[in-house]
Amino acid sequence: MASPHGLVAPARPEPASRPAAEPSAAPEAPPAAARTAGSSRATTLEHSILLTVTMCLLAAGSVMVYSASSAESLLDGSGDPARFLKRYVVFGVLGLVAMRLCARVSLRSVKRATPGILLAAFVLTIAIEIPGVGVNVNGAARWLGVGPVQFQPSELLKVALVLYAAALLAARPRRIRTVGGLVKPLGLVVGAACALLLAQPDMGTALVICASIATVLVAGGARLRHLALVGGALALLVLLLALVEPYRRARLTAFLNPWADAAGTGFQAVQAMIAIGSGGVLGVGLGESVQKVFYLPEAHTDMILAIIGEEVGVVGIGCVVAVYALLGYAGLRAAKIAGDRYTKLLGAGLTSLILCQATLNLFAVMGLAPLTGVPLPFISYGNSNMIVLLGAMGLLLNIAAQGRRARVTDSDDDVAALRRRSLEVARRRAMRVERRAARAS
Repeated sequence: MASPHGLVAPARPEPASRPAAEPSAAPEAPPAAARTAGSSRATTLEHSILLTVTMCLLAAGSVMVYSASSAESLLDGSGDPARFLKRYVVFGVLGLVAMRLCARVSLRSVKRATPGILLAAFVLTIAIEIPGVGVNVNGAARWLGVGPVQFQPSELLKVALVLYAAALLAARPRRIRTVGGLVKPLGLVVGAACALLLAQPDMGTALVICASIATVLVAGGARLRHLALVGGALALLVLLLALVEPYRRARLTAFLNPWADAAGTGFQAVQAMIAIGSGGVLGVGLGESVQKVFYLPEAHTDMILAIIGEEVGVVGIGCVVAVYALLGYAGLRAAKIAGDRYTKLLGAGLTSLILCQATLNLFAVMGLAPLTGVPLPFISYGNSNMIVLLGAMGLLLNIAAQGRRARVTDSDDDVAALRRRSLEVARRRAMRVERRAARAS
């Protein structure tokens, strides 16, 4: 009897050690706490890259906005060469505040507020069409406001549509497997938004929206042949609209051969080419541009990349492209490692929104696409675009900071998705058991 007692006695401390190990379950709390963005102080590599890239683009933008606008501001009678730089800094500070708030807000709150944001964006966009409400600038009614304080609702609309698409595709992942599922309701909502933008007219923003939503659909698992079918129909529609509207037809012909009317419809495109060609590889020197002085229209806004090419050369343009590529890498990687479907789609959509706008501007300035009036993100002068896109970057930083813990699991849609996933796992386990039983027999 002594020997059994001697064997059992050493084993008795084992149960006592189990309660001591139970506190190790405490680290499981962070995923729940991580639903609020501000609960995590640790930063990921993607978060650091995105934040650094954003600050670099803002710094480059402040330098180039001053360089592109100072001479013209001084010569047009205002007497303040830093007029546009001061405004750029003010809007940049407001945008950074918006970025900070969006980086700390709960993603669950963003998802719940999406219908209200989308409705507000539509109401503001429709309000532009009311006589006496919209502000007409350069022949286009795209702004609301009084005097120097103006806001472009289409900037808010494009971010709202990305939020809506991410929430919809996360809740109904199987609907996009058919053409009908692509059209209703997402296609109808996006189509209505694009129709309002074309009425302003603002085809550039409409193209950015379509490209961004297409990226979200690809990330959501839509069939490529269905997207090709819908994309082909939209491309035909865009071509018809471009041919019907005189100013769009003029821009299209100017894109195909800008030198045919270098003093008329092709003037801006030709001056942009001259600026980039004059810069060569290394540029003529910072602040030494000639094209910015009453030659190149909108030098500090839509065409600022041409001034970068003239003053810093092809090397400068290459650096800008590399920075945007780094932004795309970090944003898409943050979306890939996010914790659930909604945050993955939201991260992919916000990244594509910035990249699609940058790509369209780059192609237009270099003569590879028609001029659409789309600014270069974070670099071009523009209050609405600056503030809204910095807010979108805040949401992307929100996702990147949390890494795999970035998830929204409190909604009924996500609970249903978790149940479906659990049932799928149980079904696979049952199939494995059946296979083992069949081998044993």
